[in-house]
Amino acid sequence: MTATPDIDDFTRPFWDAAADGELLIRRCGACALAHHYPREFCPHCWSDDVDWARASGRATLYTWSVVHRNDLPPFGDRVPYTAAVVDLAEGPRMMTEIVACEEKDLRIGMELMVCFRREGDTPAVPVFRPAARRAAHVTATEAP
Repeated sequence: MTATPDIDDFTRPFWDAAADGELLIRRCGACALAHHYPREFCPHCWSDDVDWARASGRATLYTWSVVHRNDLPPFGDRVPYTAAVVDLAEGPRMMTEIVACEEKDLRIGMELMVCFRREGDTPAVPVFRPAARRAAHVTATEAP
């Protein structure tokens, strides 16, 4: 089993944008609501009038858990790490990882900013760090 995401024609815009340091979400043309994870229909009104939209990259911390053991590659080499759910400024919640922040400094509602984990030739993955510590990307050695 690998942690590399499956990239297909539908999700390719998301991963291409991540490689360029941008976070994309889906927005409905019928009800104007945003959603994440990417779907071909709106989970709010069921319209198929949805398209990719650039997200601001701002979020607030909803909840988190520090993972001390994970046997799946590549996570075993990263423990401990902070798995989290964040509220994107555009509305949707997103599962992610918090980087560059000690557990003792985490607070529900704290302001976060997207950055991107880049490891070798795997796709860039959006992760979040405190907004006061902005960075365009995080390498494997920078992530705590």
